[in-house]
Amino acid sequence: MAKHVLIIATSANKLENGHATGLWLEEFAAPYLQFEKQGYKVTVASIEGGDVPIDANSLEDGLSQEILDTQTLLKNTVRLDQVADDSYDAVFLPGGHGTVVDFPDSETLQRVVRDVYESGNVVAAVCHGPIGLVNVTLSNGEPLVKDKQVTGFTDAEEREMQLESAVPFLLESALREKGGKFDGADNWAVNVAVDERLVTGQNPQSSERVAEEVVKLLN
Repeated sequence: MAKHVLIIATSANKLENGHATGLWLEEFAAPYLQFEKQGYKVTVASIEGGDVPIDANSLEDGLSQEILDTQTLLKNTVRLDQVADDSYDAVFLPGGHGTVVDFPDSETLQRVVRDVYESGNVVAAVCHGPIGLVNVTLSNGEPLVKDKQVTGFTDAEEREMQLESAVPFLLESALREKGGKFDGADNWAVNVAVDERLVTGQNPQSSERVAEEVVKLLN
């Protein structure tokens, strides 16, 4: 039976200040391609369904054709609540600044993450994707990230992007406030934290490594 992975993408195309954003393509594409090569069944959903907005800055020169071609998978995606009750071996949250708008308060996303985690399966996220973990509460009332090694887009990286005032809150600070043991590396360094079945990556550069760790856990 093939492993089943759910990838949840943002549906938000701008920040509150109007700054255009969306999904960061590599954070979706690199893991998707690894999961596909493993023969996993992959469901691509988004918060609102339909076409996923892609941050134009993520379509930089030098991306492989294989990564660029995954954009077709982001057309007409299924809405998360329509696939929320299926069972998954892993749930993966790619980032992009769009996630800061629609991930933190999505009760459906929180429920899916909690259900996957509490059923003994894998939860993974990269860059801004872990913002979807901040408000996840387990059945025992504890935050998912409490006392766990986690990482994500650092406050220093957000400041370097000059978007610290455009986001609702800083991800690193929020993970720390929820009791996460935050492990930050230098800006743009590849950095992945693995705590049993919770896998998080710091930035776009960490996307491939996060996927590799998910594959290790699933296989």
